Amino acid sequence: MAGKSKAKNRTTDGEMTFLQHLEELRWHIIRALVAVVAGAIVAFVFKNIIFDHIILAPNNPDFVTNRLLCRLADLVNVPVLCINQNPIELISIKMSGQFTTHINISLVAGLILAFPYVFWEFWSFFRPALYEKERKYARGAVTMASLLFLTGVLFGYFVITPLSINFLGTYRVSDLVTNQINVTSYIGSVTSVALSAGITFELPIVVFFLSRIGVLTPEFMRKYRRHAIVVVLMVAAVITPPDVFSLILVSIPLLLLYEVSIFIAARVVRQREDADAKEAEAEAEAAAAARKKAAEAKAAAETTTREKASEAGPAAETATREKAPEAGPAEETITREKAPEAGPAAETAAKKKTGDVSPAEETGTTARKKAAGTKAAKKDRTDAGDPAKPKDQDRQAGEPDEPAGNI
Repeated sequence: MAGKSKAKNRTTDGEMTFLQHLEELRWHIIRALVAVVAGAIVAFVFKNIIFDHIILAPNNPDFVTNRLLCRLADLVNVPVLCINQNPIELISIKMSGQFTTHINISLVAGLILAFPYVFWEFWSFFRPALYEKERKYARGAVTMASLLFLTGVLFGYFVITPLSINFLGTYRVSDLVTNQINVTSYIGSVTSVALSAGITFELPIVVFFLSRIGVLTPEFMRKYRRHAIVVVLMVAAVITPPDVFSLILVSIPLLLLYEVSIFIAARVVRQREDADAKEAEAEAEAAAAARKKAAEAKAAAETTTREKASEAGPAAETATREKAPEAGPAEETITREKAPEAGPAAETAAKKKTGDVSPAEETGTTARKKAAGTKAAKKDRTDAGDPAKPKDQDRQAGEPDEPAGNI
């Protein structure tokens, strides 16, 4: 069903709309809830183990933490360390109180049992939004988060819970007030302490991701280390008996957790700086390679241009030498043709200026001009039909083609 849902929600370009993201998140939440319900059913069935050996065990003098503290009290001669030697009597003031408590404890147990899978479901939803480098750094996040959570729950259950039961169960504002503790209140205290400790132990994971995105820095955590120590001591003083040993017993793991978080933040920042430096170096190398490639391309283009120019020079010179002999005879022929034609016309023009020309000579000159015009027209038609022959552009229409004798 989930696979079909993913296939339907994918668009052609591989991206998803906002509503499709909501649909995907809905299926992740449904699968996580199914896992929690399955764990709750298992816890509901094994009622005796959950209540007698787990939930109510810290109130028993035979609980492992109570026995160890009593031995330690005998060794150091501090009787106050021997806690929970008189179990608290629990009552239920509602008819359905114990059944409701059974269901609530089963759900809490189901959440604890299914926490690795629940965290994996939410991680699967957010993981596609990360870059490949971020995925590499976040590899193993599900395993580490699960181990830290379970470690915190165990620390809260075996260390903080017995101390809290001893302190809160025996604390009195007056001797006239008798404690009659409801089983719901007792179970609520035990579960809240265990779950709170489990969430608190997720601090390194939170610091890791905040350091990755640049929100939290090790300098900031070192700067406010004294404030963190004060907060840890205040919390430990509230949940522990009024003695220094119990205070230190609870405070040391929390302070160590804070120091580990500082170390993780420093390492993440250092890795991020190294990655940024490598990325900048890679970009610089790519830019240098691009410039080198451009310079090589420019040099190759210049070399090609010079080679083409050197090849075109001799070819042009050869073509010029080949055209020169062809043009020479043609120009010489045109000159020879123009010379005899221009001779009689020039002689007649000179005689006109001096007044020595006779009517017969004028008539002959006119006849030669007409003959020359007819011959030029024929030659133009012949040249138009034969493009290979050069045209005489310098000849005038009225000039004679051949010299004629004087009449």
